[in-house]
Amino acid sequence: MKHHLQLKLGQHLTLTPQLQQSIRLLQLSTLELNQEIEQMLQDNPLLEREGEGEEAGPDAAGLELPAEQSAASSETAAVPDEIQHAPDEPDWNDYSVGGGEDEDEGGVQTPAASATLREHLLGQVALLPLSARDRALVSALVDALNEDGYLEQPLEEVVASFEAEPPIEPEEMEVALRYLQNLEPAGVGARKLGECLGLQLKALPESTPARETALKIADGLLDLLAARDVGKLKRVLHIDDAELRAARQLILKLNPKPGAQFGAGDTQYVIPDVYVRKYKGAWIASLNPDAMPRLRINRVYADILARHRDNAGQLANQLQEAKWLIKNVQQRFDTILRVSQAIVDRQRNFFEHGEVAMRPLVLREIAEAVDLHESTISRVTTQKYMMTPRGLYELKYFFGSHVATEAGGVCSSTAIRALIKQLVAAEDAGKPLSDGQIAEILAQQGIVVARRTVAKYRESLHIPTANMRKSA
Repeated sequence: MKHHLQLKLGQHLTLTPQLQQSIRLLQLSTLELNQEIEQMLQDNPLLEREGEGEEAGPDAAGLELPAEQSAASSETAAVPDEIQHAPDEPDWNDYSVGGGEDEDEGGVQTPAASATLREHLLGQVALLPLSARDRALVSALVDALNEDGYLEQPLEEVVASFEAEPPIEPEEMEVALRYLQNLEPAGVGARKLGECLGLQLKALPESTPARETALKIADGLLDLLAARDVGKLKRVLHIDDAELRAARQLILKLNPKPGAQFGAGDTQYVIPDVYVRKYKGAWIASLNPDAMPRLRINRVYADILARHRDNAGQLANQLQEAKWLIKNVQQRFDTILRVSQAIVDRQRNFFEHGEVAMRPLVLREIAEAVDLHESTISRVTTQKYMMTPRGLYELKYFFGSHVATEAGGVCSSTAIRALIKQLVAAEDAGKPLSDGQIAEILAQQGIVVARRTVAKYRESLHIPTANMRKSA
């Protein structure tokens, strides 16, 4: 065997521990962040919350920690104090980011569980033999699920908000959806009730009595079952009373909300990361100080380290880790603020007029505005919340695909859903609007939407069909 040397030139990306921590902290929710910080406070004696121990600033024994002048800080520097801070409130730009221990201040109650639906599903996704690209697509679909486990957002919207090279094809997202729908609990990832029940039925053994009949009912005949139209069901399915009764009993045993079991438990709070207020005609985003843990270096241990630098050992490493954490927490909230303000700037019509004025928005647009990667925007907008005069919204709520208008413009899918909701609310209960009629009304307003698209949006709003809405 002949041996020889060969020189090869290549590129690879190495993530430093500090960068890895920055990415991890960015994707955590505020509650998860506080849990992570609590663990770090227990493990690292150099780190403490402001207000603990001696009343001293972060600089001790010559160990001054320079405050980072972030892009978010410079962008908001001109915002008046009455918008950025409450009276007598400490500034959060000096290596501190609010105090989030008091859960009874400014929080919104939500159910909590030992494991959320998202955590449960992502744990299964991590075990699938998928490429990095496919795993990212399935994870994006997991993030788009509602608390009941349904995928309310149309696949084309998920595709539109997910940027990759080469671009995502609709067929790829369909494959990703099939992976998601094969996870536990059965029924998760469904777009509507019939699909949810059908997924659960398909997961049962083929020998299950009345399984095939129940599948046919789930696939388009649930309205008849709900209306107890026994005669029509038997005629359409060519079955007798016993078979129909068995299929009905089987369907009643299924779970129409497979994700709800992960929302049960003790009450906890969602603390808004950002507040949005109108000031002198402009909509301004500001950080919520109650969501931001205030951290500093422990002065006692810092003094010890300063006096014994030659034998610092573990303390020196822990000092570096503490400084990294303080800086990364600050950077996390700076990034959230920059992204939030960019969203507010582009969705100001929503804050003025509501959902009907929502404009189409994709991750790429915000990424370009704040000079960050789209994957970073995806992390920032997941499980981060914005309190507005119109209510509490997750940041990713403001993203959505567009539908063309006759005038050559575009209309947000969120705005179309709002219009459908308004039309249904104002309809004659004796003559409810069909999906086709709603499509025609939207067309008269210059919004070109197919009947099947109207049906998809209506189902995502959990609005029954016209027959189910009809009252005598």
